[in-house]
Formats: sequence, structure tokens, C-alpha cells
Amino acid sequence: MHATVNAATLERVFGHRTRFDARFGQYFDSLAGRFDLPVPSRYVPRCLELLRDLSMRGGKRLRVVLLYEAARLVTTEEVPGLAEAALSIELLQTHGLVHDDIIDDAPLRRGGPSTYYAYRSEFPGHGATALGLAVLAGDLAGFLSTQVLLEAEAPVELRQALLGVQTRTAAETVAGQIADLERDAHALPDEEFLHTVTDFKSARYSILAPLTMGLLAAGEDPAPHRARLHRYARLVGISEQMRDDYLDLFGPFGEDAGAAPAVPVADKSTGADIRSGRRTYAVRALLAATTGADAALVEAALGDPRCQEATLERIREIARAAGVDGLLRAEIRRHAEAAAAEAASWEPYWRAEAVEFFRSLPMWNVDRMP
Repeated sequence: MHATVNAATLERVFGHRTRFDARFGQYFDSLAGRFDLPVPSRYVPRCLELLRDLSMRGGKRLRVVLLYEAARLVTTEEVPGLAEAALSIELLQTHGLVHDDIIDDAPLRRGGPSTYYAYRSEFPGHGATALGLAVLAGDLAGFLSTQVLLEAEAPVELRQALLGVQTRTAAETVAGQIADLERDAHALPDEEFLHTVTDFKSARYSILAPLTMGLLAAGEDPAPHRARLHRYARLVGISEQMRDDYLDLFGPFGEDAGAAPAVPVADKSTGADIRSGRRTYAVRALLAATTGADAALVEAALGDPRCQEATLERIREIARAAGVDGLLRAEIRRHAEAAAAEAASWEPYWRAEAVEFFRSLPMWNVDRMP
């Protein structure tokens, strides 16, 4: 099964991204006038500068695309609140990235320094200051994500409904981050636990929230549809997370191995999950498939930041010999196909042309964009 996305859809998706990036830049330009800044502080303007820099290195803007395409399930007309909802979603993403990079001690994000490491370079020998500033930068992005919804040019009932989705999503995402740390405390985490972590840590805010907010802005009550929207978000989220984990262990796969992935795995060198001790889908499958000396080698490498490339290559050889690569490829595709089937079941409820976008999206991500 291969997804086809027509030229008109691609042009529309590109338009969503382009218009949003321009609006995001304007938002940061206007921030000084949105709330009082302590003068003559130098740290606060620098914090806003770092948040802008990270936010504008935004990649695919998948959440923004999903938001606007969700509104098109109901109408092709312009609807109030979408632009502010998009800003809010991406500000919440920035909040999550800043804190995630602190948790992971990650030096890079989206092709540049993480906010945490930017502060570490600016405050050498003052680790507590760098850490504190990075935590506060992430907090600021999170609070701004709610403020922007309260200031939306939309009816008050819609503003409150969008804010309700966003705050619930933020709380669930933090719970997912906590469970993500718990995952690595398990010698061999249960696969259903990994699915739950993916659901809470990424699928709900990256997929379910944009879908829900897009429908709300378009005048549709999403409550009767929450179960089907959640099934779709969870399946897409699992497929993408498995793909992310696969690429970290093995690199690109399939006939298009030399092409850029449609769902970027940004700023993680191959083997980063092994070196960090993350018991991801790929690592779990590897541990489940190995015994004896091979299993001992993998366990010894897990969490060793100095793990040599030769050891990582040996681990890849062990994984391929055990069929882990093929197993993961099959699971990535199986979840994407299930998500596509779930979206196809939406046709009785929403516009067929818009439903087709969501049906095509999961396989589009697996097969690479044309």
C-alpha cells in the first residue's frame, strides 16, 4: 500500500507552513509589547531570543498542518482562532523541547544548539545558572502558549474551549515525560507500556490536540468523536515513534535509504538511544531477541556515553542477524496501515476530500514524501 498525495494537497500543506512561519516570526517580534519585561534585565531578552531561535527552526510543522486540515474536515472557509491555536501548539512544542533537552542532556536540537547547551556555553563553570535559565525558558514558552489563546480574536466560548484542550494536553504530556523516564527503569519494558508512553508523551499533543482544536475552531463539537480521533492519533504516533527508534539504531531503510526521512529524526546521531540507555521500541526488540554474550554486550553498551562506534556496529549486526530490522519495519507499516483504515472510517462524518488527507498521511510518512 502506497499513499498518494496530489499536487494541490502538497501546495496547500506548503502554504500552511509558509504562512505560519511568517506569523510566528511576527509573534516573536511583538512579544515585548505583550507583557511587561523587567528593565534593564539582559537575561530576559536573551531568553526570548533563544526561544525564538529554537521555535523558528521548526521543521515540518506537522502540528500546524494537522490543525488546519482538521478544520477542513468541516469547512473550507476561513475560521477564527486557528492562527492563535497554531501559535499555541508550537509554543507548547518549544516548551517541551527545551525541557526534553535538559532531561536528555542533549547538546543539539533542530540543527543548532539546544537552549540548555546555549546557556551552558554562555555560563561556563556556572552549571546551576545555566540549568536554571533553561528550565525557566521552557516554563516561559509554556505560559506563553496559554496566553496566546486568551488573546485570540475569537468568541470567548471558543477561546475557553481551545484553552481547555491545550491545558489538558500539556498536563498529559508532562505525565508522559514522567512515564518516559520510568520506561528506562525497566529491564525489558512491556510493549503496551511503550505504547502508553508514546501516546501521552507525543501522540496526544502532536496529533490529537491539533485535530481537536481544528474541529473546535471550525464549529464542530469534537467530544462525540474523541475515541476515533484518539485511535488515529495513537496509531500514527506509535508508527512514527517506532520509525524514529529504528532510524536511531539502523539509519534509513527501504528503497529510499538515501533520501531524507519524511518524519525527521532531528539531532540524534545513530546510536544515541543506546548511549543514553533509552529502552526504546528498537532497543526492546533487540533485547527480546538476544541471549547470552550478545545480550550482555547490548546491556553493557546501554547507558554508556563513551560506547565506541565499533561496538554499535556489532550491535547492529546482532540486531540484523536476529531479524530485528525486519520486525520493526513490519510493525511501523502495520500501525500506519491501521491508522489509514481508521481515518477512512471517518467518511460518514466529514468532508470526503479532507478525510482523504488523513487517510494518506500515515503511509505518506512511511513511504517518504514524493
